[in-house]
Amino acid sequence: MLDYRPGAGGTIASQALARAKPDGYTLIMVLAAHAINASLYPKLPYDTRKDFAPVSLVANLPMILAGSPSLQATNVKELIAEAKAAPGKLTFASAGNGNTGHLAGELFDSVTGIKMTHVPYKGSAQVVTAMLSGEVQLTFDSISTTLPHVKSGKLRALAVTGSQRAAVAPEVPTLAEAGVPGISITGWYAMLAPAGTPQPVIDRLSTEIATVLRQPELKATLAANGYEPVGSTPAALRTHIDAEINRWSKVVKDSGAQIQ
Repeated sequence: MLDYRPGAGGTIASQALARAKPDGYTLIMVLAAHAINASLYPKLPYDTRKDFAPVSLVANLPMILAGSPSLQATNVKELIAEAKAAPGKLTFASAGNGNTGHLAGELFDSVTGIKMTHVPYKGSAQVVTAMLSGEVQLTFDSISTTLPHVKSGKLRALAVTGSQRAAVAPEVPTLAEAGVPGISITGWYAMLAPAGTPQPVIDRLSTEIATVLRQPELKATLAANGYEPVGSTPAALRTHIDAEINRWSKVVKDSGAQIQ
């Protein structure tokens, strides 16, 4: 049974899982926001590191740095030069304060030494509308959301933000290839259980998830939408989440990002 509990950046659903019986029958699929929320929210009703049992990193979803029709730059180097010539003039959109797209832009600013102006919207649909109209110049958004508009010629893909090129857009360079090393940002989806769930149950769930992700039909469906199936061990997922919490904590602190 699927129990959809939206709101507060996923923290409502996470709180429900943290309080659930640790019997292996109640799980949650979290996004990268799960790690960001640990530092973005002043006080959470759960401990991100202690109240959950990692099961499996299910999939990664690359992000694209895309330019709108109002952006003059045609590549990342030109973008940086344009931004340095007029600090604060270029705008980048995100689906809300503190989300992955917002913090990706803040990290990009920090690494490149530029200053863009963040424009938060209420969801990806509004971001797409603003980008297509040229209301804003840039966005860091998921490849599944952005690529169709790149393929249609309405938006320009400047780079993917992962450590390697995306299988569905092999012609788009990584940020490192485009001249900005040191940034690797990927959206991700992970399965968690409540803390205290017996380890044999966790291990069985992890194994079954990995088996499902190897099914050709599912792999093809995920790949067609830009997702990269993983199916990690519980230990690997714990390491991944810890690293993400540490990384985004610094970006949140340095940028002053706040939920509004």
